[in-house]
Amino acid sequence: MKPPPPPPPSSSSSGGGVLRKSRGLSPYLFILLAFILFVTILYGEDFSCFFGGQFDSNYHQLHQTFSSSSSTTTSFAVRARVLLVHVCVCVFSVLEKKGENQKLAFALTGEEEGDRKPGGGGGGVGNCDVFSGRWVWDDVARPLYEESECPYIQPQLTCQEHGRPDKDYQHWRWQPHDCSLPSFNATLMLESLRGKRMMFVGDSLNRGQYVSMICLLHSIIPENSKSMETFGSLTVFSAKDYNATIEFYWAPFLLESNSDDAVVHRIADRMVRKGSINKHGKHWKGVDIMVFNTYLWWMTGLEFKILQGSFEDKEKDVVKLPTEEAYRMAMKSMLRWVKKNMDPDKTRVFFTSMSPSHGKSIEWGGDENGNCYNETKMIDDLTYWGSDSRKSIMSVIGQVFGNSKVPITFLNITQLSSYRKDAHTSIYKKQWTPLTDEQLANPVSYADCVHWCLPGLQDTWNELLYSKLFYP
Repeated sequence: MKPPPPPPPSSSSSGGGVLRKSRGLSPYLFILLAFILFVTILYGEDFSCFFGGQFDSNYHQLHQTFSSSSSTTTSFAVRARVLLVHVCVCVFSVLEKKGENQKLAFALTGEEEGDRKPGGGGGGVGNCDVFSGRWVWDDVARPLYEESECPYIQPQLTCQEHGRPDKDYQHWRWQPHDCSLPSFNATLMLESLRGKRMMFVGDSLNRGQYVSMICLLHSIIPENSKSMETFGSLTVFSAKDYNATIEFYWAPFLLESNSDDAVVHRIADRMVRKGSINKHGKHWKGVDIMVFNTYLWWMTGLEFKILQGSFEDKEKDVVKLPTEEAYRMAMKSMLRWVKKNMDPDKTRVFFTSMSPSHGKSIEWGGDENGNCYNETKMIDDLTYWGSDSRKSIMSVIGQVFGNSKVPITFLNITQLSSYRKDAHTSIYKKQWTPLTDEQLANPVSYADCVHWCLPGLQDTWNELLYSKLFYP
C-alpha cells in the first residue's frame, strides 16, 4: 500500500516561506543600492540606464523565461539576480565610457583649438606616425628663430658666431609621410605652462633641446619678465608673467654617478650607483612636464661598472654588467620613479631616444678617415643607421617600455636625425682648451660630431614634442 500523500502546506506556512526568502535577499539589495550610490558619488555619472526604457532586450528575454517558473520563490530570486547583472552591466558601461572619454594631460580637442586642424592643411596628427617621413627644403619658415636673437644658446652651439660659412642646415623641415606637424605656437605653449614646471633631465644633448625650447618661446616674453639662473646641476628659465619655469637638470645617467658634477664631469672610468635615482629624483618632484634622455654616457664599451654600495665607502663594491643590462637597470629605475611620483591625470612624461653621432664618414660612403667635418648635405639613404647608435640599446628601450604600463611618450628622434650629418657643430664652436698645431692642421681630429648647431635639428625635436604633447 502506498503511503498517503503529505498534506499540502497551509497558506500561512507558504506565505511565511516566501516572506523568509524575501527577507533573505534584503542584504543583497542593500549592498547593491549602496554600490550604485557610491559609484554615482565617486564618478558623478548619470546612471539613467536604470530608468525609463532601461531594461534592454536581454533583460526582457530573461524575465519572460523565468516568469513562467512554477516556483514563486525561484522566480523571485532569479529576477533579483537578473536585476543585479543588469545593474553591473550598466555600471561597467558607464565606467568604460568614462575611460574612453579620458584624455592625456595637456592634450587638446578640436573645440579647445577652435576646431583648428593641427596639420595646417596637411591633415591632423591623430594616429599618424610623425617620426616617419622625410626632410623637405623650406627657406620661408625656417629657421624658426635667428641664432643672434636667442642669447641663451651656449657658445658650444652657436655655429654662425664661430665661423660656419653656410646656413643650409637651418632650412630643413621634417615632413611626416601621412600628416603635417602642427605649427609651433609659443603662446599656446606658454599658456599651457602657466603656473607649471617643465623640466629636461639628462645630458648635454638634452640640454641642447632645453635651450632650443627656450629659444622657441622667449621672444614673446617681455625682457623684464624672464630670467635664467643656474644652481649646481639645475638651470631654471623663468617666465614671470606666466609663473612658469622651464628647467634643465644635469644627470647623464639619471642614476647617481661619478659624472654628476655639472661642470667637471669628463671622467673616463665611469660608474653608476645601483638603485640611486632618488639622489637626483628628489629635485624633480612637482614637475608637470618631464623630458628624459640618457644614452651617450653609457657608450664606453661592452661593459659598465655598477657600484653596489656608496661613493663614500672606502672599499667600493663594484661589479661589471653588460652595457645593455646596466642601461636596462636605469630604465626600470626611471619607470619606477615616474610611477611613484608623476600623476598621469595631471602630468606628462617624455623620453627622447638616442641622438646619433656621425664620427665615421666611411659608413655613408665618405672618406675612411673622415667624419662630420665639412659635411653640408644630408645622408639620402633612407635605410642608413650608423654604428654609433646601438640597436641593442633601442631593443632594451622597446622591451622595458613595452612591458610597462607607466604612461611615457617615446620621442623617437634617432632615425630622422641619423640623416643629418650636416647639422653638427663640427669645428664651429667655442673650444675650451687651446688647439694644438697638429689639431689645427687636421680639423677632423677635433670636430664635434655629437652636438647640434642651434637653430637647427633640435628645434624639430621640440616640434615633435609639441605635437605629442597637444595632439597625442
